[in-house]
Amino acid sequence: MRVMALDFGDARTGVAVSDAGGLLVGYTAVIPGRDRERVAGEAVRIARERGAEALVVGLPRNMDGTEGPRAQLCREFAALLEKRSGLPVALWDERRTTVEAHQILHASGKRMKQHKKNVDAVAASLILEGYLERLRAES
Repeated sequence: MRVMALDFGDARTGVAVSDAGGLLVGYTAVIPGRDRERVAGEAVRIARERGAEALVVGLPRNMDGTEGPRAQLCREFAALLEKRSGLPVALWDERRTTVEAHQILHASGKRMKQHKKNVDAVAASLILEGYLERLRAES
């Protein structure tokens, strides 16, 4: 099953789509923009174009597991995606994915200025990898 993950952000939304077997990240992108409706429309377009059968949206939780205002925005975005795409949408705990994404980019030799372009896509890839790992463990 092909799954698409999204790291919903204020200015950019990271996208990662698995391969057809749901084993690896096969495609990444960043959707620029602050307009939630436009970002959702672009995400649905990518999901259709890439043949995604399910979506997963990163849910930012505090380190103690509680949810803040950002989590509510992500829940609302997930509901909008589900309505507009007709696909099932899961929420995935994304604690520390952005921090890990910055570490990965830094380790690969990217300068901090260059991180901005890629960090959201890398974070979406980490969300997708975690979600796919859980699916494999459950089957």
